[in-house]
Amino acid sequence: MDDRIITGNRGVAQFVDSRHQKECAPGHRSWISAALAACLALAAFTGCDVERRKSDAELGLNPQQAAGRKIYDNYCDRCHRPYSTKGRKGPGLKGVFQHQYLPMSGLPANDDRVGEIIRYGRHEMPGYSQTLDAQGMQDLLAYLHTL
Repeated sequence: MDDRIITGNRGVAQFVDSRHQKECAPGHRSWISAALAACLALAAFTGCDVERRKSDAELGLNPQQAAGRKIYDNYCDRCHRPYSTKGRKGPGLKGVFQHQYLPMSGLPANDDRVGEIIRYGRHEMPGYSQTLDAQGMQDLLAYLHTL
């Protein structure tokens, strides 16, 4: 097979092989290179928010908080990011109990109000009163206090 690049008249590069003959203008390759670089940069920047998940021990969780984390992973994580103020569908929960009021509702940031939201839901958030028993609710609230 005879593969080679030759330059024809009018500055057009030609890729010649024994089966096909293709022409490629000089500016076309730089456009492809720029598009490829943009795609790689986009992939790199979207991966910047990802970090290794820490273990319960690394987070210093006690057994109740670790149990609450499992509940959080099963029911809450799909909509709420635990260690970010940015959410997915719902708000991020980093520091949820660090402020006097909840950012979206303005309700007091305490176990009673947050537990009520978890039990009965709000807007697009479903309620979990049929899913979580009293111990599960206490475990989940204990974990939320660590965020």
